[in-house]
Amino acid sequence: MQTNSISESSGKSPLPSEEEEDTFVEEEVLDDNVEDVGTPDEVVVHRERKPSEHVLEDEKYGHLDGVGMIYGNVGATSFHLRVLGDLQKMDYVQVVHQSHGWVLGQVSDMERKTDLTLERAKRLSEGMDVEIDEIVIAQISVLGYRDERKLLQVPRSPFKAGDMVYRAKDQLIKDVIGLKENTPTGAYLGKLFGYDINVEVDINAMVQKHVSILAKTGGGKSFLCGDLVEELMKHDVTVLILDPHGEYGAMRDVGTVMPGKRDFGIHPMGFKDKIMEFATDTTINKDAKPLKFTLANIDARDLLALTTIKNGKVYLNALRKAIDGLKAVKKDYGLKEIIAILESDEDANNQTLIAELAYLSEVSIFAPQGTKIDELITPGKTTIINLKGTPPDIQELIVTRLATAMFELRKLGKVPPMMMIAEEAHNFCPQQGVTSCSKIFRTIAAEGRKFGLGLTIISQRAAKIDKNVLSQCNTQMILKVTNPNDLKAIVSSVEGLQEGMDQEIQRLPIGVALVMGGNIQMPLFVEVRPRQSRHGGESVEIIPSKRL
Repeated sequence: MQTNSISESSGKSPLPSEEEEDTFVEEEVLDDNVEDVGTPDEVVVHRERKPSEHVLEDEKYGHLDGVGMIYGNVGATSFHLRVLGDLQKMDYVQVVHQSHGWVLGQVSDMERKTDLTLERAKRLSEGMDVEIDEIVIAQISVLGYRDERKLLQVPRSPFKAGDMVYRAKDQLIKDVIGLKENTPTGAYLGKLFGYDINVEVDINAMVQKHVSILAKTGGGKSFLCGDLVEELMKHDVTVLILDPHGEYGAMRDVGTVMPGKRDFGIHPMGFKDKIMEFATDTTINKDAKPLKFTLANIDARDLLALTTIKNGKVYLNALRKAIDGLKAVKKDYGLKEIIAILESDEDANNQTLIAELAYLSEVSIFAPQGTKIDELITPGKTTIINLKGTPPDIQELIVTRLATAMFELRKLGKVPPMMMIAEEAHNFCPQQGVTSCSKIFRTIAAEGRKFGLGLTIISQRAAKIDKNVLSQCNTQMILKVTNPNDLKAIVSSVEGLQEGMDQEIQRLPIGVALVMGGNIQMPLFVEVRPRQSRHGGESVEIIPSKRL
């Protein structure tokens, strides 16, 4: 025998037991500025599955390829598998349960057990012949089966040791997980990773229960959100996008679907007829219409809230007097008229208030004739609020006014049910500190579903988003995240994560997302489909690269 070759276990040397394996305790990371500790970014590689030596012809599912045999102590919700075929972590498998028939499982972990000791490894490195016995084992998490009422159930009695486990058929995966294709309310986001199964997320469930899209910088958040917005537009859903970087206007243009091994059934198209864009600064956002607010419906207390003055009560009477005086003589007025009246009083105490109002006036977001709601929101259209070039404090002001208006008008039924999307959400509803937007975001997250106002938050820093908002997002789309604090925030706010999935999130290839919530009853790894429209969030290259 060639003794430095790897062979199946022959029983000559005992393999290490689970009790003998080293255990590692992960230290808690408290520093919020800790560096990311993930693997390098990877691309999706599709593998050709090897034929199995253990096959079964089933009446319902046809040809089944065996991948392993159950061994050891066996439970009802998990068991160990001696791997005999082509199998990888997170693959789906199916096995017969004596009471419930075919049951779906998933590979949660894999391990290669060998009898190679440190001393024998040293001899091997010195060129000596060493025999290595090994086996590959897998941990299977039981996902369940559908009963006669089509309800998802999990067995309550253990499986049988010695039973063969097979690679799961697409039909069983779809039946158990509950995946349906080409539904009237489904948003097609991509394909189940490793399988030719379309994944659609129910639009009604997203609007009713809110959405979070989380990933590290460059992880594909805006790209995935663009897919989601395309689906919403194709289903004539009213959408309001708060766009701090001016990325989403590019969706007017036809995109480029790059050729690849995967056929997602996607064809390039633009959405010019579906998009309306508004901006406070139309000099740098030339395709946008001007966004203006009127002071007619803002009382003195609300106007003070838009300033940085902490003790607004000191100036409340003076400001209210100035506004009431203007309302008595004219219907439409601006900040300059309010400032003129305050200056005419010659009260030194008003100087701080005058300076704050002058700053708001310079930004030019207030005008005698503001943008009307029926201009801003049109049923079935997508409205982009382009905040590129707008100072952060003014962005907060605009977002606060718009979010508050949408919530109040939706309660009254004056605007259609809609999805409001907030990019860089950690700036508008932070976990630490308070912005002028914090309160309305919490309110929408808690109460918006009652009135048909959905919220989608997008961020690269899950740990910096208000937990009161993040925990209300019942549909999660998570791409690659490597920061330990962000991972902890995700794990604490996401229900249904299986053991080891937090580690998988760190290793996700670019273009693969973990999706759960809504109509998806268990976490799924989804290969995100290509964009139909042009993606406006691509990174700027310092040295241009050649694109194939």
